[in-house]
Amino acid sequence: MTERVPFAGMRRGSPEYRRASLALFLAGNATFSLLYCVQPLLPEFAREFALAPAGASLALSLTSGALAVAVFLAGAIGQAMPRRSLMLGSLIAASLLNLLAGAATHWPWLVAARLLEGVALGGVPAVAMAYIAEEMHPADLVKAMGLYVAGTAFGGMMGRFATGWFTQFGSWRIALGAMGALGLAAALGFGLLLPPSRRFVPQQGLGWAHHRAVWWRLMQDNGLLRLFFIAFALMSVFVTLFNYVGFRLVRPPFSLGHGAMSAIFLTYISGIFSSSVTGHMTEAWGRRPVLAMGLAAMLIGALLTLSGALGLIVPGILLLTLGFFSAHAAASGWVGQWAGADKGHAASLYLLFYYLGAGITGTAGGWFYQHWQWPGVVALTGGICAAGLGVALSLRPR
Repeated sequence: MTERVPFAGMRRGSPEYRRASLALFLAGNATFSLLYCVQPLLPEFAREFALAPAGASLALSLTSGALAVAVFLAGAIGQAMPRRSLMLGSLIAASLLNLLAGAATHWPWLVAARLLEGVALGGVPAVAMAYIAEEMHPADLVKAMGLYVAGTAFGGMMGRFATGWFTQFGSWRIALGAMGALGLAAALGFGLLLPPSRRFVPQQGLGWAHHRAVWWRLMQDNGLLRLFFIAFALMSVFVTLFNYVGFRLVRPPFSLGHGAMSAIFLTYISGIFSSSVTGHMTEAWGRRPVLAMGLAAMLIGALLTLSGALGLIVPGILLLTLGFFSAHAAASGWVGQWAGADKGHAASLYLLFYYLGAGITGTAGGWFYQHWQWPGVVALTGGICAAGLGVALSLRPR
């Protein structure tokens, strides 16, 4: 009788690896296009609903805050139910809620739909990170995580770019409806492509006390705590700068239209490239240097946006994007490896801090913009980025 060889994980080049990578690319794409599709619309919301910049930012900040809490809880729920079913249900529900947001005629209803959308989206990021950490061969883990992050980069770009152009030639309502329809199509592709889990063992009967004990144990790990702070810093800087750059660029002396302003988000192409090659960079140089270089690039990019010339602002945003996706791919992959058997719980904590950065600092940035304009936003995000860089340099391999 032949002894069964344990499954060591999907290897790059195999059919199941390709199917899983494409499915997770679609999931990341749909999640982040739905999450960020309102970002170029914030000035439009402020105009139509008579809101201050900080008030308009709630369409994204509340979604991010709800996503932070939902991701945290999904990390626990995902220990007991099939990962594919949880991710697929989340994508479908979020897409339908985006359609509802586009149909809302009053600001509170739009914000409520976006809040619920954040809750629905929580079933994807933490579970996807845990799926990759469990199902991929250790030698190909960073590359697979890089491809997933590339999907999130592409989704973030298309969500922002497409809604800007739909608004330019139609309306923001049509834009949100179109993104909801594309999300449903991506969910269908994801459901058809993703291979079933082979290393996941459902853990039934785990109560809140168990999850709380695991989270508490992980929070005692100094290295993981530093990675969680870096997650907060990365998203704080990235989302806050993109939230308010639109308010700056649609006003004099730039006076860009929605289409031209949304073209700024094409810088996300650099994020797709940088996140996909992060695996090769970490193999050559190690995780800490890649993480530190990404944060340093973000800091320099933020400072470049202080210029009054588009010829420096756009390269600054490009450098910011390159640094963000490189650092995020390195940090998120490191969390999965560092946490060992508690990958799902660690991923949920990482993403809790990650999206809290978007929700908290993304809204606080509006107050800085209202009082000190763009230099205030750069001062806030630059300080957070510098702190993150210092923490990254203090990290040592476990």
